[in-house]
Parts: sequence; structure tokens; C-alpha cells
Amino acid sequence: MRPAFDPESLPIVATDTRHPPLAGARLRPHFIRHRLQSPPAWDPELTDESRVYDRSLKLRDAAVLVPLVEREDGLTVLLTERNANLSAHAGQISFPGGRHEAFDIDRTATALRETEEEVGLAREYVEVLGSLPDYITGTGFHVSPVVGLVRDGFTLRPDAREVADVFEVPLGFLMDPSHHEQRLFRWVDGERLFYAMPFPREDGGHRFIWGATAGMLRNLYHLLAA
Repeated sequence: MRPAFDPESLPIVATDTRHPPLAGARLRPHFIRHRLQSPPAWDPELTDESRVYDRSLKLRDAAVLVPLVEREDGLTVLLTERNANLSAHAGQISFPGGRHEAFDIDRTATALRETEEEVGLAREYVEVLGSLPDYITGTGFHVSPVVGLVRDGFTLRPDAREVADVFEVPLGFLMDPSHHEQRLFRWVDGERLFYAMPFPREDGGHRFIWGATAGMLRNLYHLLAA
């Protein structure tokens, strides 16, 4: 099911010009590994989505993998475009992942299993670095983002029932706050701000990264910038 509004058509009310882009060592595997394993004191950003979810819903536990892929030109982030026919978050850009099952020993196991099922990324290519703060979506999911370093050489086999496309975005682009837009959605009971990070396509247009995925990337930025 798609959202009841078109997020791409909503007005941009702010772009983050207060925070500097990350560059150099802060975008390299060694720094990111150390920062995830020995994080300093820092303040996660709580988005509107985590504040305005429907509290009549029983939260459903889920986990996603934030895959940082090692490429010759630097790290990239692997993302998926969800199938338009799915019941939740249809057609949206997301990290690979899904619901936590009783047989998963922890949220990391959920993220690795779901990633392998969705896109065919074998877990032996993934070095788990740590986790970002949990994220509550407006649709009632309690999501644990697991950050993993993915070595090159893997082969993907996306499940067409769930995934329409798989692509990579340079980490440097996503860790540049000048690409972080705040957009405003108004409805009868109030309004909601959400982040969007449109990424240009080579053939024109853009990939519209927004909502929970963009919110988790904001917290990755804050952690690496701390």
C-alpha cells in the first residue's frame, strides 16, 4: 500500500545548511567501524514519524541492514526499491530487511536473513559493525537498523516479489546535509515534517529517498559527525 499522499509533491520547507558534509577519514571503513563499536556521546535525532505513529497499533518488531559496500571509489549504500504491490511501504526506497521472526536469535539475525532473502546478499560478505538507534515508523514498525560493511565480489539475486530494483548511492552524497530536505505534510489533525534525500538518476529524474530510510541515514550522519 502506498502512502495516502505523494511525498515528492510536498513543499520543501528547509535544507540543512547548519551541519558540514562528512569527508575524508569519516567516510572510511576503519573510522566507521571504530565509531560503531566505540560510539562517543551523541544525540540521536527523533523525527516526527517516531512521535506521531498511531499508538492504537501494536508495534511490530523488524530489522534492516544498512549495507555499506566497499568500492574502489569509496563506500556506497545499497538500497532497494520495493515492489509496488506490497502491503507495506510499496514502491518506496528502503534498506533490505523485514519483520523479526521467533526463530531469529536477535535483530542482527533478522537483518541478515531478510537481506539474503530479499536481494540474495550472502551473509558471509557482511561484517556487522553495530547498530543505530531503533526507529519507530508511522505504520507501526519498531525497526532496528544494523550497519554492515559489505566486501566487494558478491552477487545479488533480488526477489522480484518484493524488490523492483537494487541500486547504490555514494555514502558521501548521503552524508552531505545539503542534500537533506525537510518536507511538510499537513492533514486534518496537524502536520508532519519528514526528511527526503533525492538522488539523481543517470538517465534523468531521481531516486526519492525519504521517511524512515532518510531518518535512519540522518542518525548515521550524526553518529559519524559526533
